[in-house]
Amino acid sequence: MSSPLIESIADLSSAEEPKRLAAASNIYRLGRATAGSAISDWWADGELSALLHGPNPAITVGLAVQRDTFGHIRVANGTPRLAGVPPDQDAEEFELDFVGGISLDILTTREPGGTGAIAKYLARFGEGIQQVEYRCANVERATQVLKEKFRLAPVYPETRAGADATRVNFFLVPSPDGGKVLIELYELQSRG
Repeated sequence: MSSPLIESIADLSSAEEPKRLAAASNIYRLGRATAGSAISDWWADGELSALLHGPNPAITVGLAVQRDTFGHIRVANGTPRLAGVPPDQDAEEFELDFVGGISLDILTTREPGGTGAIAKYLARFGEGIQQVEYRCANVERATQVLKEKFRLAPVYPETRAGADATRVNFFLVPSPDGGKVLIELYELQSRG
């Protein structure tokens, strides 16, 4: 049985560029909508909204896929550079950017069947939207605001190293449908 998300994941490795763009658009729209409904009240807090670059945040949808799917998508999209993921994290990833501000992180595990976050996600849910990422001006301050004002516990007690020298933290946020959405806040580090 096929779903629109599964079809879109498969279409990311199409030889036809319009098909890849349509697939990316569908995945991005779905991820953004799911996260948007879960964090809608965040935008009412002026400080948090500013930290997340509201009202026009930079959003990337993180898609977890099996290793073979990861390879097919990467090749079909011109073999983009792999991100520099810290060695203690069981993940490989690359970013795909499409017209219209559509940004996807394609993620896979280094150790299928392992104990890393992506391996666990794939074992439990299969391929799908694993996280939605928001660029943040200061992850430590945003984490403090989310803990104090929204009573949300971060996944990690302290901000940690992320891919390509970013600083990150994650929040498992309840969604209106009764599920949860993994939100990543990431901060670009100055080069210098």
